[in-house]
Amino acid sequence: MTRGWVASLWHGILASLMALLIIASSGWAVLALWYRLPGPVALRYVAAGIWIAAALACCVGLFVKGWPQRAMLAYGILYLLLGVWWVSIQPASDRDWAPDVAHIVDGMRQDDHRVTLENVRHFQWRTPQDFDEHWDTRHYDLDRIRSVDLLVSYWMGPAIAHTLVSFGFDDGRHVTFSVEIRKERGEAFSTLGGFFKEYEVSIIAADERDIVRLRTNVRGEDVYLYRVKMSKPVMQDLFLAYLDEAHQLQREPRYYNTLTTNCTTLVYDMMRRIVPGLPFDYRLLLSGYLPEYVHSVGALAPHVPFARLKAAGHINARALQADDAEDFSARIREGVPGADAPSYDMNDRDMKD
Repeated sequence: MTRGWVASLWHGILASLMALLIIASSGWAVLALWYRLPGPVALRYVAAGIWIAAALACCVGLFVKGWPQRAMLAYGILYLLLGVWWVSIQPASDRDWAPDVAHIVDGMRQDDHRVTLENVRHFQWRTPQDFDEHWDTRHYDLDRIRSVDLLVSYWMGPAIAHTLVSFGFDDGRHVTFSVEIRKERGEAFSTLGGFFKEYEVSIIAADERDIVRLRTNVRGEDVYLYRVKMSKPVMQDLFLAYLDEAHQLQREPRYYNTLTTNCTTLVYDMMRRIVPGLPFDYRLLLSGYLPEYVHSVGALAPHVPFARLKAAGHINARALQADDAEDFSARIREGVPGADAPSYDMNDRDMKD
């Protein structure tokens, strides 16, 4: 009798664990069906309902004598079919894209240092829905690159932010690269949807009066700017890494993932190719804390406490005052530690100290 009681208890514990596994995996399955199943919303409700009913039936079967193995086999087959469907969903490059992500930047090298960028975005924004579209072709001499700045735009609390990297040249021009979701026309961003192949990835190159001003003046996001210490060869390599990544996306579209393939992790992957041994850190996933990570590895203005860097780097007031002025880029950098000196000069001085 004791053995029977122990066997019954063990069966109950095992069945409960299997039921928890079914419930947890069904959460992912239902969301995958909701976000990616084609067709009307009613069809998604029906599919989600059928999956939930089947999963509950399998959970009940786990506790019925003679049925646990059949229940697990049935659920396994169901999940295998879901997996085959999921793998069949592939990214594309020919959708009806939203105007602001209609083009991925394209770069062509004339020689070792001169680069032509096609599809540099320079929109005139009045509201997020009201704007004039402009896509430019611009020419840059990488020998004249002067600085790299990290811009972090907060739109959902202190832990979540969008990361942009801006390259400055000695003629006063700046071009900003941004890894963004490639929304279809009329589509809105969903953090949860970003886990379920909802969007492709794009790399946008843009004028700061477009991409920075959009966030500070039009959307009202809090934006911080930090000068990054970086030697000129590394700046040049990072610039070209963005172009290589953009070429790769044009050849092989890729899905955005809120956690693993986003505006911060892709920049980290590029930097890791240039600077081997760059340590991984949780702040690369919680992108709102990225500046603190960059500061911790010694890549921001030397000998300046992070609190001061953050306070001086908050550019919203300066951006609102500058608005669409020609010297917008210079004015938003006023008072930013290190922004009055080239990144590579700062690096050289710090190495000599």
